[in-house]
Amino acid sequence: MSETLVAGIDSSTQSCKVVVREAATGALRRFGQAPHPDGTEVDPAAWWDALQVAVAAAGGLDDVAAVSVGGQQHGMVALDADGRVVRPALLWNDTRSAAAARDLVAELGGAAGDAGGGPAAWARATGSVPVASLTVTKLRWLADHEPDAAARVAAVALPHDWLTWQLSGAQSFDTLVTDRSEASGTGYFDTANGTYRRDLLARALRRDDAEGIVLPRVLRPRESAGNGAVRAGLGHLVLGPGAGDNAAAALGLGMTAGDVAISVGTSGVVSAVSDHPVEDPTGLVTGFADATGRFLPLAVTLNGSRVLDAAAGLLGVDHEGLSALALAARPGAGGLTLVPYLEGERTPNLPDATGSLLGLTLASATRENLARAAVEGLLCGLADGLDAMRARGVPTRRIQLIGGAARSRALQEIAPAILGADVQVPEPGEYVADGAARQAAWVLTEANRPPSWTTSRARTRQAPPVPEVRERYGARREMVVSRGV
Repeated sequence: MSETLVAGIDSSTQSCKVVVREAATGALRRFGQAPHPDGTEVDPAAWWDALQVAVAAAGGLDDVAAVSVGGQQHGMVALDADGRVVRPALLWNDTRSAAAARDLVAELGGAAGDAGGGPAAWARATGSVPVASLTVTKLRWLADHEPDAAARVAAVALPHDWLTWQLSGAQSFDTLVTDRSEASGTGYFDTANGTYRRDLLARALRRDDAEGIVLPRVLRPRESAGNGAVRAGLGHLVLGPGAGDNAAAALGLGMTAGDVAISVGTSGVVSAVSDHPVEDPTGLVTGFADATGRFLPLAVTLNGSRVLDAAAGLLGVDHEGLSALALAARPGAGGLTLVPYLEGERTPNLPDATGSLLGLTLASATRENLARAAVEGLLCGLADGLDAMRARGVPTRRIQLIGGAARSRALQEIAPAILGADVQVPEPGEYVADGAARQAAWVLTEANRPPSWTTSRARTRQAPPVPEVRERYGARREMVVSRGV
């Protein structure tokens, strides 16, 4: 008797990956991937094309029973009344809506007469304070800069919503669905109460008819999104609700309340599973939902693995060479500090900032110190996010280091010293796609809990803490923040 198979899709900023696993055990059967185009705005058709290539590379879906999609969060996919894309999707890392974010924050506080100001009003309304990455700010940018396009918007989806819709056949908006984790990242969803805030959607689009705009129906964690399109040969597939990439990764790692994942990919993400919603009027922590019915507060930096890419390029080495240089330097990099805001920054909210290299002297100007400063600067930014979590009362009992850059030996060995805690490093894996596959298996079983899979072992890293590095970084970060550049 053959094993029931499920598939998980990770449609990220950079690529599409597909895993096919056994529903009962999680054993990996097949894998495929395909690249996405570069840029911060993309025609969603490119995601669909990449999905076809990745599925083919994974041996197809003919023998697969269910599939779920994990995807990059926040991207704006605006659709007209016929379901056509109004304009290329603006991705999470497109910062052109930074001014729109500031305007929306100010407007809500002013309209509400809120003594706590706009940030507090937004945090109470949605769990998050708008920054350029959130969908709500991109809709305001659309209204201000492309008003004709904004007037044509009949439905708004996120990348994973749109891909699930395509798998279903995209025949009508009735089959446009999402889940709590994705809805919570829009900026117009009340995460604590699980309802859309159409007044905020109307404010963003500057339209009085927001009640008529279609928003994806929010499915429960294990609720089926229906079946695939018969005409595309996918009618046998049960579709899962899908999830945002961070929520899918948490599901793939089997995270529970008190677990923290620090993911270093294109962005840097500190995420924690919590039994309770989180509101942070400072905006450092965004109060999102997870894929199991709990909550997933996040602190996100724009600058992740590309900090290491830039340092390696500058020093003329590969990532292994960068690790060797960094580990050859003493903690603190001889007093050299990199504040790595190479692509602006989200935490803190400085979309127009640039990176700063401080403490450069004749003694500190070595290749080893520069490599070490890059690794320490990246980790210090993530440690700030972890501190912000703790300040909001989020339990942080176990820390896991994941993401593409987690393969870096220097990052693994230096992380415990900067974070001041033991760090578990799971074996490299496709955590987002694995989480989506686990969700697909959960939908099939209809059990109260997702299936218990163990897809990777973890190694614990330990190192003496170096609080002086954090202290110096904090002082120099404030110098950059005060300048706002």
